[in-house]
Amino acid sequence: MISLYNSFKLMIRNIRVNMDPGTLIFLLAMPSMYLIFMGYMFNSIVSGISVGSSSVDYRSFISPGIVAFETLTAGAVAGSLLWSDRRYGMFEQILSLPYTRSEYLLGIIFTTIVFAVFGAGIMLVVSLFVVHFQYISIMGWLTIFGNVILGSLFWGLVLLSLAAVVRSNQMYNSIQIVILFFANFASTVFYPITSSTPVSLRDLFYINPLTYTSNAIRSGYYSTMTAGVLLQQAVLVVETMLIFVVALLVYRKVRVGVV
Repeated sequence: MISLYNSFKLMIRNIRVNMDPGTLIFLLAMPSMYLIFMGYMFNSIVSGISVGSSSVDYRSFISPGIVAFETLTAGAVAGSLLWSDRRYGMFEQILSLPYTRSEYLLGIIFTTIVFAVFGAGIMLVVSLFVVHFQYISIMGWLTIFGNVILGSLFWGLVLLSLAAVVRSNQMYNSIQIVILFFANFASTVFYPITSSTPVSLRDLFYINPLTYTSNAIRSGYYSTMTAGVLLQQAVLVVETMLIFVVALLVYRKVRVGVV
C-alpha cells in the first residue's frame, strides 16, 4: 500500500537536493534569458503573430512559450533524480528504509509537478516586466496550470524512463541534451507554425508534445481556446497515459545497486 506521507517526505528530500545553484540556473535563469534576450531582440524584426483571432507582438508570443518550456526543464529534474540516486547508491539506501518503489516514484512525480508550477509561476512574473500586463481569465489560469502539470508529467516520465534503462553517465547526459534541444526548438515555444513552414518541419512540430503544451498555454494566456487546441490537449493526455505505462514497466526492472 502506498503511503502519501512517505511520498511527500521523499518529495521534500528531492526538493532540498535540487536547491543548488546549478539546478536553479537551469530552471529559472536560462528560461529568463531566453525570454528577455529573444523577446527584446526579435520583437523589433518579427511582425504581428496570430494567436487565435488576435495578433500579438513577439514578446507577447514567446512569454507563454517560455512557461511551457518550464515543463521540459522540470521533467529533466525527474530523470536526473533517479539517475543520480542510482549512480551514487541512494536508490538502494532509500529502498532499504521504510519506503517502497511506488512511494519513491510518486515522490519524484510530486517533485516534478512542484518544480514545474514553481518555474511557470516565476516565468509569468518575469513576463510582466517584458510584456504589457495581460488579463487572464479564471478558465485561462486553469488551462495554463493544468497543462503545466500535464506537460511536466509527460517529460518527467520520458526522462525517468531514460534514467531507468541507461547505464552510462555519458550516454544519459548526451541523450538528455538531445531530447531537451530537440523538444525545445522543434516546437512552438519560440515560433509559430505558418503556411510557409516546410511540411516536414510542420509534421515534426506536431509530433512533439511540447507543441501541444505551448499552444494550450498560449490559448489560456489569451483566452483563445479553439477546437484544434482542445484536440491537442486530448492527444497529450493519451500520450501521457501511454508513457506512464512505459515508465512504470521500465522502472519496475531497475536493479538496486550502484550503476
